[in-house]
Amino acid sequence: MRIPRPCLVARCVRGLESAVAAEVLESGLGAVTGLGHREVRLRLRSSGPEPIPVPRTADDLFLLAARRPDIGTTKSDLHALAGLAELADTDLLLRLRRTLTQAQDDVPGIDVSASFLGRRTFSRYDAEDIVGAALAERLGVPYHSRRAGAAPPPGRQGWRLTLDGTHAALMLRIGDRPLHRRAYKRRTVPGTLHPPVAAAMAVMAGIRPGHTVLDPCCGAGTLLIEAALAQPGARLRGFDLSPDAVAAARANAAALPIGVDRCDAGRLPLPDASIDRVLSNPPWGTQVHPRGLLADSPSRWWTELRRVLSPDGTVVLLLPTSETLAGAIRHGLTPVHIQGVRVSGAQSFIVRLQPAS
Repeated sequence: MRIPRPCLVARCVRGLESAVAAEVLESGLGAVTGLGHREVRLRLRSSGPEPIPVPRTADDLFLLAARRPDIGTTKSDLHALAGLAELADTDLLLRLRRTLTQAQDDVPGIDVSASFLGRRTFSRYDAEDIVGAALAERLGVPYHSRRAGAAPPPGRQGWRLTLDGTHAALMLRIGDRPLHRRAYKRRTVPGTLHPPVAAAMAVMAGIRPGHTVLDPCCGAGTLLIEAALAQPGARLRGFDLSPDAVAAARANAAALPIGVDRCDAGRLPLPDASIDRVLSNPPWGTQVHPRGLLADSPSRWWTELRRVLSPDGTVVLLLPTSETLAGAIRHGLTPVHIQGVRVSGAQSFIVRLQPAS
């Protein structure tokens, strides 16, 4: 079936669907029409010349081009996917994309990225190549296959194919690159946080103008930068024991009023009760391990965090397991919200805590 215009799909990290839907509604981007696995479907409120608000909690944003029943699980079913390219009103889609983003008329080529749920006897590359070849023929442009692992050349128009067991959907990326590839991310370090997850954590923290926000293990600065973009009136401080992390955070946050210094999170140079909000991805995952004072005594993390937090403060953390919360509770912090998310293929938890009354 053809898709009435203009229908959008916001793709996201698993577990952030409700956060993306809330941002879509609050920004006035559109009316939410459905939630699925890692996606929020919406009807755009306006397709006028003004720029549309871009959801920062989403990984990417697409125009829905065509949808049909899922093709099944065997390789012999793949040929049916070519029909999606025939269903898509490509002239309308490209015109909408130009209106929404002022994109260039010239399309040097296309690429397709596919994902599916459940076991199949074909690979994502098999599905991509079937749809990509059909689309390229319709548009009269070259198709870049991802099968060999090479990234698409610059300027290629991005299409997305999903098969969720019920529907097969074809989508056209609105922007020139995925939303999660932030322009500020000039430098990175091991364990750096996925920007849309950081954006969701900043929203969950409820930062207000004048609040002092701390990340005691700031890494490349992603959480502080997303917090600054969400609430420019806040005061932001970051610390990290790694000189490489401090340099990366300063480079990424160069255009923003964020202070970053080298310090051990087990001994913060801050007065008692001086912090309104704490945002952090503590070094308890598989990529980054505790160093300095925290290596010998991990509980110092909670001791220092509780010391600097104001009595009406809020803490939002990304934790690898819910069992980690035992340390928070022992140090007088009460979990008030726990949200499961999948980050880099692993189950994690965004947790909001407040001082026990």
